[in-house]
Amino acid sequence: MTAEPQKFLLRVYIASDVAVKVTLTERPKSVEELINMLREKDPDFDGELCCLVDVQDLPEKGTLKVDQISDHNLIPTLIPTTWPDIFPVPTFSYEVEHILEDGNVAFETSGTMLKLTRAQKHNILENMAEVMHKFKPYPSDRDIGMAAEVSGWYGWKTSLKFKMGNFRTKLARSGCVEVSVNTGKRSKSNPENEHPHSNIKRARRAEVNYLPDFPRGEKQDSLEEMRVQIISLVEKREKNLLLIENLMQKTSALHRQEIVLENPLVKTFLEKWPALQIEAQVCAEFQRITNVNLRNQFYVELDRHTPQLVALFRQKAARTGKVSEMLRDILSVYDRTLVLRAIPVYLREEDPRFFKMWNVSIQFIHKSASIRLLKSKIVCLC
Repeated sequence: MTAEPQKFLLRVYIASDVAVKVTLTERPKSVEELINMLREKDPDFDGELCCLVDVQDLPEKGTLKVDQISDHNLIPTLIPTTWPDIFPVPTFSYEVEHILEDGNVAFETSGTMLKLTRAQKHNILENMAEVMHKFKPYPSDRDIGMAAEVSGWYGWKTSLKFKMGNFRTKLARSGCVEVSVNTGKRSKSNPENEHPHSNIKRARRAEVNYLPDFPRGEKQDSLEEMRVQIISLVEKREKNLLLIENLMQKTSALHRQEIVLENPLVKTFLEKWPALQIEAQVCAEFQRITNVNLRNQFYVELDRHTPQLVALFRQKAARTGKVSEMLRDILSVYDRTLVLRAIPVYLREEDPRFFKMWNVSIQFIHKSASIRLLKSKIVCLC
């Protein structure tokens, strides 16, 4: 006798006052199979709504809430990555791909050079310019040369330069902020304006998402309302960091435009965006701009420079002066700590009573059989 298949009876809220009954004949394979984002009333937290991140936590009978959140509302248009070491050649039209394949065969067998029509060359340049713009709207001469070499003929470099210029003009006319910010320069109709090649606003070497467009469906007024909401959330004693993170992600295009276009003072800018004084948001903003994890990168670079810095400090400590004396005190404390911590490891001592950690605020009875370290701003020995 076969067991009856397990059913899941759910009451799903699709609005604040509208609920529908949903019956699932089997457990979904993943959370993604449920529409958008599901929230369950978790009995472990007195029935409060909790984010459902593991489908295994789905009860046989429960209450779910559906929040309609689209990807473009969460994350603005962002450039995916930095300029690659090996430029990826895009896929061209079927006709061009077929001609290039036959041309490669002919060149390998007889050395015959391939001649392209104007339309075929236009298709190649158009696709190449589109891929290049995804990495960098204003590629350098070296970047264009790298793309031209990959395409098989270094002479294409000049053509790619002109095509990138034309492509930026098309994007500026369509409203792409990252390139339209540099329009309106000196021309025949505006001879008094700034020179077209001066003060070009473009991403620096480490910046990937320099000036993203507003999320789809959002305007400056709606993003400004979110900014005011962020200020009220930051002023609260119990900060909702998850909501602040979500709002800062949505409004990232707005505060990037303020930085690039208005060039405000740091103090003025932080008054309008106080969330950027939170450590987590500093790291998140760095991630949004450079696509690099700030903490990981910091510790990697710190480890790389530590030997040179320690040698520099010891060299300075060997001299005379107030700074040298302070460095000697710091190095002597940590040298002693290093030796005492390393001795039991080196001698393979596993006795935990040999070494104990204490906080300065804790009173303890002195015992000569053990060595105690007081943990404060600077580790002290006693």
